[in-house]
Amino acid sequence: MSNDLCLANARLVLADRVVLGSVTIADGQIFRITDGSSVPDGAIDCGGDLLLPGFVELHTDNVERHMEPRPDVDWPHLPALLAHDAELAACGITTVFDAMRVGSIHSGKGRYIDYARTLADEMLTARDRGMFKISHFLHLRAEICSETLLEELAAFDPVDRVGIVSLMDHTPGQRQFRDLSALKAYVAKKRGMNDDEFAQHVADLLALRARLGDKHENGAVTEARRLGAVLASHDDTTAEHVATSAGHGVGFAEFPTTLAAAQACRAHGIAVMMGAPNLIRGGSHSGNVAASELARHDLLDIVSSDYVPAALLGAAFQLAQMWDDLPRAIATVSANPARAAGLTDRGRLETGLRGDVLRVRMFDDTPVLRGVWSRGVRVS
Repeated sequence: MSNDLCLANARLVLADRVVLGSVTIADGQIFRITDGSSVPDGAIDCGGDLLLPGFVELHTDNVERHMEPRPDVDWPHLPALLAHDAELAACGITTVFDAMRVGSIHSGKGRYIDYARTLADEMLTARDRGMFKISHFLHLRAEICSETLLEELAAFDPVDRVGIVSLMDHTPGQRQFRDLSALKAYVAKKRGMNDDEFAQHVADLLALRARLGDKHENGAVTEARRLGAVLASHDDTTAEHVATSAGHGVGFAEFPTTLAAAQACRAHGIAVMMGAPNLIRGGSHSGNVAASELARHDLLDIVSSDYVPAALLGAAFQLAQMWDDLPRAIATVSANPARAAGLTDRGRLETGLRGDVLRVRMFDDTPVLRGVWSRGVRVS
């Protein structure tokens, strides 16, 4: 096995402890884990650096940022996907569920058009041709407050292997945007709306939710089952929201906005995901509950990079300091999201699992990536 990769003399972050040892990867899988500081011939001497499992990202807006690098500037999809892939690899993310909005609005200044089916086709083709550095899956963000949700979902089939369908309800005055001033600041900056245009936008969305919201929500749940996808909720705010999510069969909750909602998720056995930017910034940019508060209450299971791919690494080590438990913190960006998405072949340094490994060196309290391997192939 002359093509084996051996990373030796490293501190291995295992599921429940940190040990000095080495990891050998063969044929894309972790073949052997050995204790001790010895460096076999041909091995890479990590000099005491940390080895972590590759990060698993369930919710990222990053591909859309590459598709529209500035408002109303459209970028070709394939170059956008390749740039997105390379950026995630450089941040230690070795598995990603690419979030794509389904459900569009074709009128008004707040319009947004459908793109998911076309983008998914390009992503799946690029994946099949081996063009990516890391592992990509589909995550369909089902916009309840839209005109065409069910039609767009119907364009997907089980053969697409959609991994996640999340129920997104951005109706003004509830969930993430209970505070309309926060919504106004966000929309006005992104879409250039004046006061009258914003008021009309809010009225249009409220009317749309009243007309189609329940049909869309129930239909999206049905479609997720047809596609064989894990169902996620988004921005649950009240215990009632969470009870509804539990009734739908939601597996994990993306960004609950209140402590009460997170507590209800725990009571229903729903894993709680929060954003790494929220944790690093010390709070939500929308004025919702802080991720650190949920962590202090033992209510944080999964961390997502959300809109800053590089945030996962820093957030995990911030949690490690808060909890004084590095393996537990690393699990929030590796083992826990893998489990929530139904992936049993990755997320831990364990023999037989995928050879997705990160080498991290600490500079005082700052973690710095020194190498990223996906199935044993160095990608950054």
